[in-house]
Amino acid sequence: MAETVKEYFDQIANSFNSANAAGMTATYQFDITGEGGGKWFAKIENGVLTSGEGDAESADCTVTVSAGDWLDILNGKLNGQMAFMAGKLKIAGDMSLAMKLNSLFMA
Repeated sequence: MAETVKEYFDQIANSFNSANAAGMTATYQFDITGEGGGKWFAKIENGVLTSGEGDAESADCTVTVSAGDWLDILNGKLNGQMAFMAGKLKIAGDMSLAMKLNSLFMA
């Protein structure tokens, strides 16, 4: 369970499922707003994850959400699809990549 957004992204490799990313090439940008937020990226190339703080050079999928809602999603208190439908979570770019997030990072 992540207690802060930074803690989650510092340890994102621990939750990465490389088997589900085999053959995949994609870059995710996470723009986490509000207190405790920030910007992080996750680049996947054939099952290998590279991540860091800041902006990606070029993102295929950008996720924008408040820090509180992101922590609620990570900790199972808020369903990501419901957050999207309620406008709490916004996706820019490739929606099919957004739909893979759970199997890549939260499974």
